[in-house]
This record gives sequence, structure tokens and C-alpha cells, in this order.
Amino acid sequence: MKPLPQSVLNIAKVEAFVYRAPIAVPVRTSFGVMHDRPAVFVRLTDTDGAVGWGEVWCNFPACGAEHRARLVETVLRPLMLERSFTGPADVYAQLSQRTAVLAIQSGEPGPIAQAIAGVDLALWDLCARKAEQPLWRYLGGQSAAVKVYASGINPDRPADTIAACQAQGYTAFKLKIGFNPDTDFANLSNIRKQFGHGIALMVDANQAWNLQQACAIAPQLAQFSLGWLEEPLRADRPLGEWQTLAKVCATPLAAGENIMGEAQFQAVLDDSPVSVIQPDIAKWGGISGCWPVIQAIQAKGKQYCPHYLGAGVGLLASAHLLAAVGVAHGKVGMLEVDANPNPLRSALAGSLSNIVNGGAQLTEHDGLGLPIDFEEAIAQYRVPH
Repeated sequence: MKPLPQSVLNIAKVEAFVYRAPIAVPVRTSFGVMHDRPAVFVRLTDTDGAVGWGEVWCNFPACGAEHRARLVETVLRPLMLERSFTGPADVYAQLSQRTAVLAIQSGEPGPIAQAIAGVDLALWDLCARKAEQPLWRYLGGQSAAVKVYASGINPDRPADTIAACQAQGYTAFKLKIGFNPDTDFANLSNIRKQFGHGIALMVDANQAWNLQQACAIAPQLAQFSLGWLEEPLRADRPLGEWQTLAKVCATPLAAGENIMGEAQFQAVLDDSPVSVIQPDIAKWGGISGCWPVIQAIQAKGKQYCPHYLGAGVGLLASAHLLAAVGVAHGKVGMLEVDANPNPLRSALAGSLSNIVNGGAQLTEHDGLGLPIDFEEAIAQYRVPH
């Protein structure tokens, strides 16, 4: 992978917007429920008038979106205005360094890192637009094609969701488990019975189990020929627990959305049995922070599959980054696309809504390629903060 490009930046305006879209069916995980679909979008404008858009992860807690938007406005904005930077990576490094003590003092390293990540995504969109290139090419990519999978599949009637997604062109799917073993195994059995082994199937336990539970359940998953078992343990559990689990689990292990910092990712790469690594660029690192992490993932021969379960800006950014890094050591990454209804995703996703044989094509439009009228399309969901 090439070094990240540089482009002088002079930011004139930093804005954050909060959106909440109502949904008929809540999105369930083992640790919580989303009763609406929130989003925090960041808009940056430089002194030349160029604009870039980013997204801050804000799914949990329920009040998180408003809080993170205020972090962008009150903490990050004063550090960015009336200064010159050599590029997005410079801004990312400066913001991370200048908020490091505040993150410790406030006990909020996660929310502050998420706010910085959203700013970073907006900076890369802005720079690619100024260069009049799609972001995937601006980052050095050779192909606009990405593989995708349908994610966030709830435990209630999952076969119906898979059938609907399959009709849309998906060939790979990820089921949420970790609720109770009877439900989980019944769902997996029904899915394989209905769809056979012609579909790729993964599962996500969302940190539901302790080591004893995971060691009891994981071996039984082998019969379903799963692509990976995601976060069977809490993300902060000792490395030894993951190694113990790997001894009895034939299914590849996946994690990464709740890892924060290059050092933590490097520890996973050096000593962990996790083989599918899933950074979330709207949750930590943006593109600037995750770029060296992805290089390390690919150098280790592991699979990079970006985690993403938010709105359309972050989804597009994740797709552009995946396209830019390409295939390494024969490992093809897949883009996570939420199967649940979310107008804040569908109104912005553009070509990612057109799935053919399990893949999608990004466009040649500048930057992220956001639809020109997307602000108008989602105006009804904007809320004060």
C-alpha cells in the first residue's frame, strides 16, 4: 500500500448535524436495542469553499448522537480553525494528541475518538473532491469493485430477511446470535435447511458470552460451516481466553470493531487467534488511523473486513477504503451492509444499493460520491442538539 496522499488544508467551518430516523422494527443485539436509527454527520468547509462529509459512530447509548455532535463542535472545532495542516493525517494526529489528556480526564476516550474519526472521514472526502477524483482512486486503489454481505440480521424470522436480501443480489449473510442457544441453533439449522451451503453465512455474538459459555457453544457451530464467529467474548477479555477458545473452536474468529488504537490492534495481530480483523473507521481512527492498521493486517496474511452498521456517509467511506486497499495474500475483504431498514443509509448509499452477485461498484464521482440532493432527502429526520 502506498503512503497516504497529502493536501494542504485550511478549515474555515466545522459543522455537526444529528439525525434520527424512526423504524418499525427495533434492531436487537445481545447487549441492547436500537429503537431508532441515529446519525451524526460532519460537514467541513475549507477556505477555498470545498466541502467534505464524514460520519461519527453513535449507535449506543441511545443519547449518544447529540453528545458526539457537541464534542465535534465544542472540543474539535476550536482546534481546527485558523490553522494550516499538511493533510488529513496531520489533522488526525494533531487532534488525537491535543485531546489525549482530556480523554483520560473526562473518562471519554471512546466518544472523543469517534468524533475525531468522523472529522477525519470528512477531510478525506474534501481532499478527494478537491483532487476531482473518487476517494478510492485518490487513496491509490485500482478497482471500484467491492464484495458485500448483508448484516444485522435479527433473530426473529431471519430466513425471511435472508430471502429478501438474496433477492437483492446478496450471497453472504451475517446472523446475530448470543440471545440463547436454543434460538441461535434453531435459526442456524433452519437457514442451512432452507438455503443450503450455497450461501456464505457468518454469525455475530456481540460479546455475549463468558469463556465457559463460548467454549461450550462454539464447537457446536462447526456443523454450520460458518465463515466466522464474531466477538464471542468481550473485546477486553485477556488474550489467553481467546487462545483457549480457539483450541475448541473450528470456526474462524473475528473481532475489531471495539478495538481502539494501533497498539491494541498490533497486539491482536501478533498474538491473537483472531483471523478476521474488523476496524470501524467511524468509531476509531478514520482513514488516517486505520490505514497503517490495515497494512499490518494484510502483511500478517489476515483478512480485513471493515465493520460498519450506521448511516450512508460512513458506509460509503468504508467501501472506498476497502476498494483502495484491494486484495492481499489472496484475502478478499467484504463490506458490511446493514440489512435493516434505515433511510439515513439508503438515501445516501448510491451505487452500494445496487448489488449484483454479491458485489457492488463504486462510482467515478468525486470524493465519496454522495448524491447531490441527499441533504434534502433526509431533512425530515434532522433533530436539534
